[in-house]
Amino acid sequence: MTEFIEVKQHDKIVEVALNRPETYNAFNLEMVSQLANHLSVLAKDSGIKGIVIAGRGKAFCAGGDLKYAIESADGAGPAFHRLAAQFHLAIVEIRRMRKPVVAAIHGVAAGGGFSLALACDFRVMEKTARLIQAYTSNGLCIDGGGTFTLPRIVGLARALEIAAFDHPISADQAFEWGMVTKVAEDGKAFGEALSMLAQLAQRSVQSFGWTKKLLTDSFTTPFESQIEMERVGLCDCAEHPEGREGLSAFVEKRKPQYGKN
Repeated sequence: MTEFIEVKQHDKIVEVALNRPETYNAFNLEMVSQLANHLSVLAKDSGIKGIVIAGRGKAFCAGGDLKYAIESADGAGPAFHRLAAQFHLAIVEIRRMRKPVVAAIHGVAAGGGFSLALACDFRVMEKTARLIQAYTSNGLCIDGGGTFTLPRIVGLARALEIAAFDHPISADQAFEWGMVTKVAEDGKAFGEALSMLAQLAQRSVQSFGWTKKLLTDSFTTPFESQIEMERVGLCDCAEHPEGREGLSAFVEKRKPQYGKN
């Protein structure tokens, strides 16, 4: 079986690289299934403190492989049904993972690549890179959780504008709209993403995981249920070794040493 996903470990950080450079990392069924499987394994690995999602070659990800869908024996609809099912597993793994995930964007992030980048917790984008929604220009609707993440990042009106007109979004524009965390020099997105995760690895991953979960769930959880989950999370963090270290460090007036836990 061809490996379309490369996984490399950098100390406590793992690089997950899309590896179909000849297609600008457009994903077929096999590739996106491999992505979902790798993310599922990494999500449960307590030794991993963060993940960088990157792309090999000249682009981050051009989205779903439309040629694969068009040439499918049973038609584009069933092909997209299968492709989306696996893609959505990958997106859910990212959103439910109790550790930070950063997209390192170079070249273009279009279609499914656009949605994949938005699903990550943070995005580092190179100066000459472009975000392209792409779905509606191809007569499709946005997929991969993009209709959930995009309006929550940029607001409903701007999300509809991006969907309707599909203008390429530059790194500077994406930063101004809050779509990316940092703009990097060309060739530096991966290094900046790795540095960001290295900083987070020195903080409490347990605290990050609970905060990420609570913030994600807050959009669909009633207020009283939300604050009850905050109480559960707070107590769980306080009883965790990292929570005990943070509290002890506060009392002892020193910097906590989370990375050693």
